[in-house]
Amino acid sequence: MVKAAVLYEPKQRMPIVDLEQESPKPGEVRVRMAAAGICASDHHVMMGETSFPMPIVLGHEGAGVVDEIGEGVTTVKKGDRCILSFVANCGHCRSCRTGSPQICDTNRLTGTRQYDGTFRLKDSDGTEIHQFAKLGVFAESIVVPHQACFPVADDVPMDVASLIGCSVTTGVGGVINQPSITSGMTVAVFGSGGVGLNAIQGARLLNASKIIAVDIHDHKLEFTYKFGATDVINSRAEDPAKKIQELTDGGVDFAFDTFGASITTEQMMDSLRKGGTGVLVGLAPEGMTAGVNLVDLVRNQKTLLGSYYGSASPHETFGKLVDFYKKGMIDVDSLITRRYSLGEINEAYDALARGEDGRGVIVFD
Repeated sequence: MVKAAVLYEPKQRMPIVDLEQESPKPGEVRVRMAAAGICASDHHVMMGETSFPMPIVLGHEGAGVVDEIGEGVTTVKKGDRCILSFVANCGHCRSCRTGSPQICDTNRLTGTRQYDGTFRLKDSDGTEIHQFAKLGVFAESIVVPHQACFPVADDVPMDVASLIGCSVTTGVGGVINQPSITSGMTVAVFGSGGVGLNAIQGARLLNASKIIAVDIHDHKLEFTYKFGATDVINSRAEDPAKKIQELTDGGVDFAFDTFGASITTEQMMDSLRKGGTGVLVGLAPEGMTAGVNLVDLVRNQKTLLGSYYGSASPHETFGKLVDFYKKGMIDVDSLITRRYSLGEINEAYDALARGEDGRGVIVFD
């Protein structure tokens, strides 16, 4: 049996329940969880803003230790400390073969089930339980595809490793993996949550000449200076696009919407200079659209891009980020401002909903 937080219905608290867990099948491993990040993507599911089958164990940002391996697994061994990828790419679909494993077709099609289409968790009533992103890290241990596991050395703390599994890769990777971005460019980042703070760090890595943070909370904007912001704008107090145009004499080269909403995407595109690029990183609620000025897009040759999971192979980006962390080039420790037990998961999401600074992390015994 394994204890896990299970979401049975949207907009309900998640109880901690005992679940029956099957052993790993061929190509799978069992990971004993060490740390799991509190991310807004799970909150969208909790609030019914993103449709997922239920009941489900949420959580997709985590790290743990492999304690059992299934038949045929050679990429990891028992005892390996691993960052977990929430896209365990198949390696064989068109997206994987053409160099975009972060949008693996097979992973998307099989969704919350394992690759053979079955489940590894059941509750006391015999109800099969879904695992978010094939992970469901809000559990004491998880059975996952071996492709989800990226071994990491002992000198990387597990709470740090967990954040590299999502927010650091999504934020930093979404900046440094853009093929046309270059050193010295001007950058604006809309949203100062976990992903936004890391996008700011990505811009700092590229020696951006100006890094403008935009948010609706002054305390979150103040926190961005720690990670490289040079200027801040409270979008409740003033028009961010107009202010960015003033600060940069015509607009930024790159802007990143790490929140994911109609208004932030529209503001992002309006903040660009001629020839500028807007990158949508944050996941909006399902069905949400943005009103983009099509004349502006054409006449000023602007570009609007989507960036999923750092825009590149998660494992390749993990490797870079671990190296950056060890060299002191990115600060992951300071992102962690709150720690919880698994039993405090609902309180952790209450803090996220209040817009508290930094990232919350569940630490397992």
